[in-house]
Amino acid sequence: MFICKKLYKLTGHFIFVIVFIFFSTLEARNLDKYLKADSIANYFSGVLLLNQSKYDDSLEFLKRLNGLESTHQDYSEKFIYTLINSGNFIQAFNYSKKLEKEKLSIFQSELIIGIYYFSHSKFELASKYFIKAKKRNSISLLDNYVVDTLIIWSNLENSNLEQASFSLNSLDKRFNNLIKIQNIFLNCFYNSNKTDELFKKLINNQKTDFSRYNYFYAKFLNDEGKKTEAKKILNSALKKYPRNLLLNQFNFDLIDSKKNFNFNCKELNHIIAEILYITANALSSQSIFSISNFYLNIAKYLNKDFHSFDALLAENFYKIDDTISAKKIYKEFMAYGDAFSWYSSKQISRILVQENNLEKALKLLNKAYDNLPVKGIYETYDFAEFLKNNKKFKESINYYTKILNSINFEHPLYPEVTDSRGVSYERIGDWKKAEKDLLASLKAEPDQAYVINYLAYSWIEQGIKIEKSLDMLKKANNLKSNDPYIIDSLGWALFKLKRYEESQKYLQLAVRLLPADPIINDHFGDALWKNGKEIQARYYWNYVLNLKRAEKDLKNKIQDKLIKGL
Repeated sequence: MFICKKLYKLTGHFIFVIVFIFFSTLEARNLDKYLKADSIANYFSGVLLLNQSKYDDSLEFLKRLNGLESTHQDYSEKFIYTLINSGNFIQAFNYSKKLEKEKLSIFQSELIIGIYYFSHSKFELASKYFIKAKKRNSISLLDNYVVDTLIIWSNLENSNLEQASFSLNSLDKRFNNLIKIQNIFLNCFYNSNKTDELFKKLINNQKTDFSRYNYFYAKFLNDEGKKTEAKKILNSALKKYPRNLLLNQFNFDLIDSKKNFNFNCKELNHIIAEILYITANALSSQSIFSISNFYLNIAKYLNKDFHSFDALLAENFYKIDDTISAKKIYKEFMAYGDAFSWYSSKQISRILVQENNLEKALKLLNKAYDNLPVKGIYETYDFAEFLKNNKKFKESINYYTKILNSINFEHPLYPEVTDSRGVSYERIGDWKKAEKDLLASLKAEPDQAYVINYLAYSWIEQGIKIEKSLDMLKKANNLKSNDPYIIDSLGWALFKLKRYEESQKYLQLAVRLLPADPIINDHFGDALWKNGKEIQARYYWNYVLNLKRAEKDLKNKIQDKLIKGL
């Protein structure tokens, strides 16, 4: 009802334009049925909710328009997206068969029918529908690749490894990485002795991040009875990718002899589910969330036990600010294993902070950390970072110190931990320890632009080592060009050295890059004043007073400057 009321509040002209565009495709004899206010409202409410990824709500409106597909193809497409994304695959299949019967099939309906038959091992029928889907006009490059792939996998009964491999390698070379992945699965499916070699080649690729496929390799070895080799691959991968969710959960599962998700490269449904997941991930990276969810939910239909798919689904909801749906998925995710539970707790805590419920977030993550069966250094670091980022500096220092007591200077986490602990020390006013940690971080990894910036700016604010700070900030600016915070620090160092004209140029650039930052605007106002531009300086100071992010102390200082100047 709320949606309908919002719709009616649109201007009459805008409503007319929308209705004209939509119903211009309807045949005259059908106009009366759909040109009613409630039908118009149902359609556009459903579309608006679909675009907002409110799939259950969208379905409630769109299903009231049964029969509209006969005159409006866009309705069919949107209704199928809504059915799939609300978890109603069988309904989507039945609706797609209805479209076929009425000779109203579209790409999405033929894809769904093909997937249904594929999942029931009716590969010849599946291939028939995938070929039909490919012939549809205006399908995207990615859609075309998906159906090409599905056609190949549907025809394995009529081909051997060599023929299927040739077909895969003949696909669009722009999808070369996907072809590599599929070739491995193909060799595994046919029990080829090349499978092991191909997995090794993929995970050792230096140009592309194939970290996810360490799990598939380890799982393959474990299924083959090579448990020692599987554990070796997993341990090696976790050293390189210690935060990889899939690898961490599989590690817990091997220890506890559990199965919180499943993949078998001899199961065609599992293989296609992974291919569709990759497609969904690519679409998500381009912010095409509804279609990403479409492919992702089909993947979930094909492999219901591969729960890690839900991580991408929750992230898609989070990216469109649907935190209710994201939290719901993360809560369900907690039941799938210790690594999944820790990951979900972190994500829910992040959302709770955004909802101004810090106390609940801290309680949740503290409990989740305490419940971890193994508190590794990366879990401890993530917990410490959460505490620091939410101004629990003293508490975070304790956890950073625990980590530093268990790692050495050579450890890849050492620069991050010393930097973070240094920041926490600085925030509680213990500059001596903060400076020591920040210098240690830079000694371990000298080219950290943001650590350089933090240390140099802290020196500048204390009125010490300003010349040295300026040199350091020039280096940071070269490492991270066009970063407004580094440019601001560079300009502020020049200001402190009384090089006001140079200072103004840098600070003006910083303001252009980050116009709503209170401190940068304040600095720029100071530079303008020192360059004899008092009116402009007052303008920027006054601007800061109206910024919500400006802290009370800064506003008080600006009030003094507006009265007395510098």
